[in-house]
Amino acid sequence: MLERFEEWWQADRECRQQALMPLIERIERLDPAILAWVQVVPQWPTADGPLSDIPFGVKDVIETAQLATEYGSPVYRGRQGTADAEIVRRLRALGGILLGKTATAAFACRTPAPTRNPHNPAHTPGGSSSGSAAAVAADMVPFAVGTQTHGSVLRPASYCGVTGFKPTYGLLPTQGVLPVARTLDTLGLFTHTPYGMSLLWEALGHPVSGDADVVFGIPDPPLAVEPPMADAFDRVIAFLRGAGFEVRPLPITRLLATMPRENRIVEFFEAARVHEARYREFGEQLRDVAEMVREGLRIPPARYDAALAFIAEGRDRLTEHLRDVPVVLTPAAVGPAPEGLASTGDSRMNSPWTALGTPAIALPMPVPAGALPLGLQLAAGWGQDGRLLRTAATVAALLSSARQETDA
Repeated sequence: MLERFEEWWQADRECRQQALMPLIERIERLDPAILAWVQVVPQWPTADGPLSDIPFGVKDVIETAQLATEYGSPVYRGRQGTADAEIVRRLRALGGILLGKTATAAFACRTPAPTRNPHNPAHTPGGSSSGSAAAVAADMVPFAVGTQTHGSVLRPASYCGVTGFKPTYGLLPTQGVLPVARTLDTLGLFTHTPYGMSLLWEALGHPVSGDADVVFGIPDPPLAVEPPMADAFDRVIAFLRGAGFEVRPLPITRLLATMPRENRIVEFFEAARVHEARYREFGEQLRDVAEMVREGLRIPPARYDAALAFIAEGRDRLTEHLRDVPVVLTPAAVGPAPEGLASTGDSRMNSPWTALGTPAIALPMPVPAGALPLGLQLAAGWGQDGRLLRTAATVAALLSSARQETDA
């Protein structure tokens, strides 16, 4: 059976078509323990294209015609979409098969989905794009679509051991996507590897180019993370330096550490206005969103404006740093996936890049056998998506070679 996106990409159409039924059978066999899917009912392409007969999953806050669009909330259980969101329309027009809808935290916020981590079902897969990350990690689908307002693509990718890509804000269309905070919400994608992500990005009409032999920057002093993540990150940095890459310290730690607070102000202020009418209809049934609305409505407009100004100033400062150091390396999460399903984890490693609107990608780092996955995060300047993807593919290939040599 074809598993990774690049395998589907390289296969001919007959092979792709023959692989679809075993894929559905795999979902039927594995998903009762993982709960990555809300609904699996294939929706066929509307045209031929580079994605012909490649299946994909879509997060359940993204509208889909005649499929469940329940927003991960029991108050909308049984709701069906009436039209495809723009991203779904584009993917189907490129030949992709919409396989079904993947589980999400309610309203793409904080109330967790029932999804479990494929590497250890006692641990969270992250969120809010829980089902999309888990479905790719469990080889149930070659790629999936998610959304990110803080760390809802990059963190689940790190926890589930796959590649998650958050493009530059606005590059992928959000028409038909349930909003959380309109100045932050960004569509994202999951594949197994950065190479597969590069192929997918090019299929979507975006170039992947630029010099992959870049100078890397790392926050100085280091960001505070858990020991397993710190150790893995330090090993990768040492490996890259040993492979001939220049890695420079950057004085951006305070900026990155402060940005999640300002992101939260913007999120709560905007989400309160998105969901206010829904809160008045459903009240405490909205759970975390109800609290978000109440808190967000108490935020003074002047505080919201100050947060936007802080983010804009931070973007300018980061642009200056990235003139000579085009790619920043950080951990993709504070540690491995936490045990339990009550929380989707800590997004502080990802939130700055969402607020700044710049592209970021998480890819798996080498970990000891039996350990939970850990992700490396690469971020670049506004609009440098193609260069970032090429660099990430180079780094991933080097790490894979090093892992193979160690195993041998």
